[in-house]
Amino acid sequence: MVTTYTRELPGGGHVIVELEMAEGGAIAYRAVLWVERRTDPLRRDGHEPPILAESAGETAGRAADPLVAIAADNVLVARAIRDWQQKRELETKSD
Repeated sequence: MVTTYTRELPGGGHVIVELEMAEGGAIAYRAVLWVERRTDPLRRDGHEPPILAESAGETAGRAADPLVAIAADNVLVARAIRDWQQKRELETKSD
């Protein structure tokens, strides 16, 4: 994956959009938006940062642009984190 967008978040951590070519089919590109909330690099060992959103498209822009729009907006990032946390809680309760 290639990083197409990154920025620091207020209060620490950073948000990243990465892009890769998809394998076969009409969808040529896949993008993911993830956030690293742990500012201390030592606390990151063994921890996979959450993927907040994914997108795909026939061009790099169509795949990455919607995620860059989220990553560039603190409110949208906060909402995506909240949604990820709620989904994770529901999955934990159903196990």
